[in-house]
Amino acid sequence: MNQALWISKTGLSAQDTRLSTTANNLANAATVGFKRDSVIFEDLLYQIERQPGAQSSQNTQLPSGMQIGTGVRVIGTQKEFTEGSLEITGNSLDIAIDGRGFFEILQADGTSAYTRNGQFQLSAEGEIVNSRGMILQPAITVPADAQTLTISTDGIVEVTASDGTNQSLGTIQITNFTNPAGLQALGSNLFAETAASGSPQAGTAGNDGLGGIEQGTLENSNVDVVQELVSMITTQRAYEMNSKVISTADSMLQYITQNL
Repeated sequence: MNQALWISKTGLSAQDTRLSTTANNLANAATVGFKRDSVIFEDLLYQIERQPGAQSSQNTQLPSGMQIGTGVRVIGTQKEFTEGSLEITGNSLDIAIDGRGFFEILQADGTSAYTRNGQFQLSAEGEIVNSRGMILQPAITVPADAQTLTISTDGIVEVTASDGTNQSLGTIQITNFTNPAGLQALGSNLFAETAASGSPQAGTAGNDGLGGIEQGTLENSNVDVVQELVSMITTQRAYEMNSKVISTADSMLQYITQNL
């Protein structure tokens, strides 16, 4: 019964982590470019009382043996990089990736980070930056006399000046990873390269399996609110069942102490 108490404790801890992950998904249901997390569980070590396949007699073997589990734990969380729905905003600096890939952002410490959030703005110098002022890479500077700004599906940025002439400012590249789920989440809609993600592979939008760029559009969070609510209900029921096991084991221990 003491063992049952500890096994149920691991179940309560695992479901608490799952609920925290669900809460974070729901909290970011309206965050541009957010990718939901899923929780990965694994069972703990087993106590082998009788080894499967061991000799039960000279001519027979145990068909199954006796293996008693010791509980569960959360082995990891995984970002799901399925594409969110695209929402038309009409803002010329709002861009979304329709397909695979990330925008590269230069952080204050000089390292690169990556994001699916294409909600960009202009700095005082005319550079295209994110909401924290971090510069989009490769850097593109929009002149002060620009009247209109156009971004093609393959990332070419052009402006029309006040005198009616057109000027090409550069190309927005898309970066992809072999294993996006291996990226490290930094917060602020940013991800960092890790050994698990593989090296960044920059390319032209719409080519080599990379997504195309949609101007005047933002990618919504890929959180399905209904799915998260169902997950929350199943988590609550699993938590209640583990709590019931603790209550039952406690009642059995109480009976023993009072009657023996």
